[in-house]
Amino acid sequence: MSELAEPSRRPFLDKAVPEAWRAVVAFSAVVRAAAEERGLLAQESELIKVRASQLNGCSFCLDLHSREAREAGVPQQQLDLLPAWRETGVLGDRERAVLAVAEAATVLPLDDGAAAELSGARAVLGDATFAAAEWVAVAINAFNTISVLSGHPVRPRDHEGALVR
Repeated sequence: MSELAEPSRRPFLDKAVPEAWRAVVAFSAVVRAAAEERGLLAQESELIKVRASQLNGCSFCLDLHSREAREAGVPQQQLDLLPAWRETGVLGDRERAVLAVAEAATVLPLDDGAAAELSGARAVLGDATFAAAEWVAVAINAFNTISVLSGHPVRPRDHEGALVR
């Protein structure tokens, strides 16, 4: 039975409407390049992606971006502490700023606390990098929505990260 017709689960949106999927992937590539040009570090982008994926409950994206964050140089301890990032001292000002952006863009509408955190994040990052961080958050939220609605599965990996067959 095809991925589109299997009655026990929803269709994979990326397979059901591949032209829309290709457009989202192209959009993401533009966002990635623009973020790099505006000074957002790869580690910072991955922190945004992991935190948004946590908040959205997107296991597929969380699995992917946790690995990509480690590959980009994000320390495991920072990843472990993301749910409690406000209470820890292991994150610098820029990391805290991008996490504020990730949460504000994911948990809408903005309340007064989120608006204040965004103001502080903008002061730390500067306008160009701040806007780039917001675009990264917008993009990962789109991917989270696609994966959650599709029910994309997480495949088991061994302790070194290789897929278990």
